[in-house]
Amino acid sequence: MHSRRRWLLASAVVLAGCGRRTKKIIAVIPKGTSHLFWMSVRSGALSAGQEFGVDIDWNGPNQETEYSRQIEIMDSMIARHVDGIAVAACDRKSLTASLNRASAAGIPVTVFDSGVDGDNYMSFVATDNLEAGRLAARTLAELLHGRGKVAMVMHAPGSFSTMDREKGFSEVMQKEFPRIEIVASQYGMSDRSKAMAAAENILTAHPDLDGLFASAEPSSVGTALAIKSRGLSGKVKFVSFDSSDGLMEDLKGGTIDAMVVQDPFKIGFTAVKTLVDKLHGQTPPKKIDLAAQVVRREDLEKPEIKRLLSVK
Repeated sequence: MHSRRRWLLASAVVLAGCGRRTKKIIAVIPKGTSHLFWMSVRSGALSAGQEFGVDIDWNGPNQETEYSRQIEIMDSMIARHVDGIAVAACDRKSLTASLNRASAAGIPVTVFDSGVDGDNYMSFVATDNLEAGRLAARTLAELLHGRGKVAMVMHAPGSFSTMDREKGFSEVMQKEFPRIEIVASQYGMSDRSKAMAAAENILTAHPDLDGLFASAEPSSVGTALAIKSRGLSGKVKFVSFDSSDGLMEDLKGGTIDAMVVQDPFKIGFTAVKTLVDKLHGQTPPKKIDLAAQVVRREDLEKPEIKRLLSVK
């Protein structure tokens, strides 16, 4: 009788083992989870997971300035030995040790959206942020007819993607538009209220300001709030970056003159696809650039723009 019980128990263990999940697991670690941009990235990653038959483990810090929390999440994924990791770096330097650990563990890593110092990763998938910043500068310069005083509400120190946008913006203004002067720049620290305070400080210090550029969604929201609170909609030309329902309403209402937007769904989808390709024995490109585009008020009813700006 006892031997029969042991046989039944052993059979149950074998059957349970046969029922274990056989799908590969890809961890996707964003810079933050609280903004619409990351919700769209998540939708793209989940869509790729469904299409290619892999499980997506989405986990990131709540705020984009929680550098140590992102390291903890990254290291926990390495300890679990997931099959691949896609990560958008909060800070360009802070993930170096984690990337080295992933490499030593044989886990392929795709960096997406915001890059890192060094090249110990498989692929980098992102908007061409230098070019996006240049595009923003040319758009604002066009709105100002090539002359005036402008300022930037930047994102956060160490954020590779937004630093490139800010660099591209500054370079173009200096080289191509000598009659436009950048008179101020302040960080919004990935926080709408801090970005609003930064924009208000700039507007107070420069009452003759002609234009503003904000390099990320939270900075754009805060800047729009500052412009509206001072009754400057339509008076100070404003080029924002990324989109949200509120920003689209501000574009319709005239507070924002143009938005430079990415395709976050495509970023998330492509990041996962590179890892799936690697797991299938392919060698993905080291760098995949995705283009940004300008959206103006009159573009909002275009079907392709509606698809781009919606959360899938």
